[in-house]
Amino acid sequence: MLLAHKIELRPTPEQAIYLDKACGSKRHCYNQLLAHFSKPENKWSKTAAYQYYIKVIRQEFQWYSEVSSRVTRNAIDDLDNAFSHFFRRIKLKQKAGFPRFKKKDINDSFALRESAKFDVIGRELRLEKLKTRIEMRQSLRFQGVTKQVTISKRAGKYFASILVETEDYNPNDNDRQASVGVDFGIKELAVLSTGTVFAANQKLKANLKKLAKLQRNLAKKIKGSNHRAKAKLTVAKLHFRIAKQRQALLHELSDYLTKTFSVITIEDLNVKGMVKNRKLSRAISDAGFGYLRQMIKYKAHLRNCIIVIANRFFPSSKTCSCCGKIKENLTLADRVFNCECGFSADRDLNAALNLNKYGQDTLQPDLKCASEQSQTVDLFTASVLTV
Repeated sequence: MLLAHKIELRPTPEQAIYLDKACGSKRHCYNQLLAHFSKPENKWSKTAAYQYYIKVIRQEFQWYSEVSSRVTRNAIDDLDNAFSHFFRRIKLKQKAGFPRFKKKDINDSFALRESAKFDVIGRELRLEKLKTRIEMRQSLRFQGVTKQVTISKRAGKYFASILVETEDYNPNDNDRQASVGVDFGIKELAVLSTGTVFAANQKLKANLKKLAKLQRNLAKKIKGSNHRAKAKLTVAKLHFRIAKQRQALLHELSDYLTKTFSVITIEDLNVKGMVKNRKLSRAISDAGFGYLRQMIKYKAHLRNCIIVIANRFFPSSKTCSCCGKIKENLTLADRVFNCECGFSADRDLNAALNLNKYGQDTLQPDLKCASEQSQTVDLFTASVLTV
């Protein structure tokens, strides 16, 4: 099994200079290749790119040799991946999206995809052509063979994403509960059918005034000046902190669900359509529903959970979880669900109960023919059911 662990680095000033040089070299090589193959007379191919890289680019820019040769060489693979997606979208008659030039300080990164070019010992990382080892904030979580490392820079901080081939991941699913329904929302991030509530943690909303102040300060600075660079970094650091705080909450929720329950039923939210509501778009984006669903899926795959994704038009909020009657006149202002049968509950809890029942009903026929499905469907596909 291949698993990646992203760890913050703590480089010395000299090591930070090397990392910046590596990021700059990879970005420069990528842009040189893209500029060459953007011309009509030059047809893209990986072989042609490699020949141009060896015969022209490496000869013209001798300073590439200050970092590992694989840093710039791997730019060919990155550009090949970009062109592959470009041609795929053309074939599918989608918006093509020609590869774009990379800009400084925007998603800076480089990769070493050969095990011999780096190694990890304890909390130290060695990179080729760097004389000293870089201190890492923590040790690797997984034991195994390191396959590749990707160094990235975000808001002035450096991170190493290390890919490890390991066999020591053994999820403990003996004490898990059977099933749960999860209702996502803005007021509360998630309400479970068990009654557990995960409160919303809208850090972007909490930092809007501070963010506006920093952006006004940035707008006053002269372009190209050091003061503008410092102000820009301050804004980036605040955005980065907000993103990490949001990510921490989503990790907490997804980790709890996949550790505690064997079957998880969630909604198929139309996030792209939801953000068109101008009054709620910021709150919906701040909640991170799409990212949360992605986390739940991959963690469920690792822990052998079953994910049931309810039909987008399933009326989970309008259906009574006691008698099953649908209340058509229910509005967003009605926070308590009251039914004619006498049942009364919080609107979100009622929706979670309905989702849990939906998941149980959906899996009933599949359990009878599980042996037949296992012969034709792989593990990941079988663990995520969209109904």
